[in-house]
Amino acid sequence: MAVRRKSKPKPISGLVGQVLADLGLEAAQDAFRIGEVWEEAVGPDVARHCRPVAVRGKVLEAEVDSSVWCQQLQMEREQLLEALRRVLGDAAPTDLRFRVGYNRRP
Repeated sequence: MAVRRKSKPKPISGLVGQVLADLGLEAAQDAFRIGEVWEEAVGPDVARHCRPVAVRGKVLEAEVDSSVWCQQLQMEREQLLEALRRVLGDAAPTDLRFRVGYNRRP
C-alpha cells in the first residue's frame, strides 16, 4: 500500500497565473496579475469605476463605467501608469487605453 503525501491546500488565486502561463496564455496571465493588484495600485475610487480587461503587448485595456470617468482617467494616465510600475515593476504596462462599457455590480 502506497503512502500518500499530504500537502497543504493552496489558494486557487495563486495557481491561476501559473496555469495560464503553462497553457501559453501569457497575455491572460498578465491581465490576471494586474487584476490582482488593480485596487492597490490605482486606489479604491478608480477601481470602483474602472477595471482592467485585457493586455495587448504592453498596453493595458480598461473598461470604465462612464464617459466622464473615461475622460478623467485619460487625463490621469501617466499617474496611473506610474502607480502600476510601483506595484508591478517591469511587468507593468507601458500604456493604457480606456473604453466605456464597464457595468458596476451593485
